[in-house]
Amino acid sequence: MGTFSERRFVLPVLMVGLLFFCCGETYYHRRGPSISFHNRKLLEHGGKKTRLEKIGEQCSVDDIQVYQGPTSPLPSGIPTYRVEILNDCGTGCAIGGIHMRCGWFSSARMINPKVFKRLSYDDCLVNDGEALLNGRSLSFQYANTFAYPLTVTSVTCSP
Repeated sequence: MGTFSERRFVLPVLMVGLLFFCCGETYYHRRGPSISFHNRKLLEHGGKKTRLEKIGEQCSVDDIQVYQGPTSPLPSGIPTYRVEILNDCGTGCAIGGIHMRCGWFSSARMINPKVFKRLSYDDCLVNDGEALLNGRSLSFQYANTFAYPLTVTSVTCSP
């Protein structure tokens, strides 16, 4: 095998090599390889604040979740879509004045205007502007040849 002093030297070299292998990234430059370390977060949340980070803050457009999916078509064959709008406020707030980007939204099926109505191009109002309580949702169905992309643009926070 080797002498004791050779083995004593090999173990630290292996440990350092293992450390670089597990925790570093190697980049090759013209002068040779260099090793750099990066602090990485294990969980990224895309800039959206978590419920704990929002304590003490008011609500935002991120607290309103919009789910949309296809449903059975009308007898005439026009596709229909179901939309669910949910208040997911982590601080327990009620949210009103919910406006959505909706293009020239229209439907072959009548929608209760107190639930969802287009005010002008790219501006639709949810729940007649009234507050949607925390944890509550509302839904409606519309019929059109294509699904409208619906995104929340502004909200008003209620305590």
